[in-house]
Amino acid sequence: MPAADARADGWMADALAEARAATAHDDVPVGAVVIDRASGEVVARAHNERELRRDPTAHAEILALQAAAEASGSWRLDACALVVTLEPCPMCAGAIWAARIPLLVYGAADPKAGASGSLYNFAADPRLNHATEITAGVRADECAALLTRFFADRR
Repeated sequence: MPAADARADGWMADALAEARAATAHDDVPVGAVVIDRASGEVVARAHNERELRRDPTAHAEILALQAAAEASGSWRLDACALVVTLEPCPMCAGAIWAARIPLLVYGAADPKAGASGSLYNFAADPRLNHATEITAGVRADECAALLTRFFADRR
């Protein structure tokens, strides 16, 4: 983890708390927080609510970005970081790009649907007009264990 992002471990604790909240309504435990990079304060937080809302787009990242845009009064979140427990999927990677997020921090890699380094790296496509720095693997074991337990309990 780069020295500039040494606070990412603490931010991931907030994202993990959100992820745990998703299990209360049988959603996959993924949590996200949007951070103001200057102050280090949480601007918005969310967890998966696909089951709760019956909405395929209600991923933690999407909900957190929506809440951050509402709180800031702008769709441009170029002073923020997004911290999420699981590597974003293609839909969420696109939303990160659209929001102009300059830093993505994630915990567990997603080899089946990850679009920030595993299957794809949406943020690194030079054809796009905005790039996102990625810090991967923050508290990865803890993030992955939460997901593993969730799916093991359903088998």
